[in-house]
Amino acid sequence: MNPGASSLGHMPAGAWRFDESVTAVFDDMLARSIPQLDAMRNSVFQVATRLVQPNTHVVDLGCALGAAMAPLIDRFAGHNRYVGIEVSEPMADACRRRLKSSIDAGLVEIRNVDLRTSYPDVQASVTLAVLTLMFVPVDDRLRTLTTAYRHTTPGGALILVEKILGNDSTTDGLLVDLYHDHKESMGYTREEIDRKHMALRDVLVPRSATANEQMLRRSGFTHVDCFWRCLNFCGWVAVKGEPQGGQRRRSA
Repeated sequence: MNPGASSLGHMPAGAWRFDESVTAVFDDMLARSIPQLDAMRNSVFQVATRLVQPNTHVVDLGCALGAAMAPLIDRFAGHNRYVGIEVSEPMADACRRRLKSSIDAGLVEIRNVDLRTSYPDVQASVTLAVLTLMFVPVDDRLRTLTTAYRHTTPGGALILVEKILGNDSTTDGLLVDLYHDHKESMGYTREEIDRKHMALRDVLVPRSATANEQMLRRSGFTHVDCFWRCLNFCGWVAVKGEPQGGQRRRSA
């Protein structure tokens, strides 16, 4: 896999799959597809660092190539352990290669499993779900979040980033048009945009911001708030009880 490979010209055939061809261009695809990607990733990192507790796990649901976990590993290293969950075998293999030194050091484990059938039996102070839940069937999402809540330490949190629907057809249509314009400005042709849109239909199923917030609260999290939004993408932090991260913030 070449991390610098361009996603221009990538044309999915049939329903979307995170296969070898997507894995090979995934970094570039995200950079061209997610508005304010660097700002979103930095916000996720900054929020997470306030909530990571020593001697707990950090779990990444749908870890892909490990981009969300990597800066936390660099920051906290051996004070924590890290588990990445990835259903795509090519993605999981690529993530293992990227994080090989941390895996060899016994800090990181990447599990190639489906969240609907398996969940890490650890207590996490931070669980990441960055552009993941939207690929989980709608009927399984609340159960996944509830399981994450049960495996979250008091004061710990789940950080959720999702593509979302607008509140009504008018605003949703506007946001989709602006999003497609953004992708075109990043080099994709209208044919590539339309082909990917069709491939993702029934595979990536977004819900509204309100529906996501309600689901986080129903799963048990008591403090839920949006920390980042751009067009039809949004990030939330959901905290279990009161934050316990103050000591880590001073000592890190």
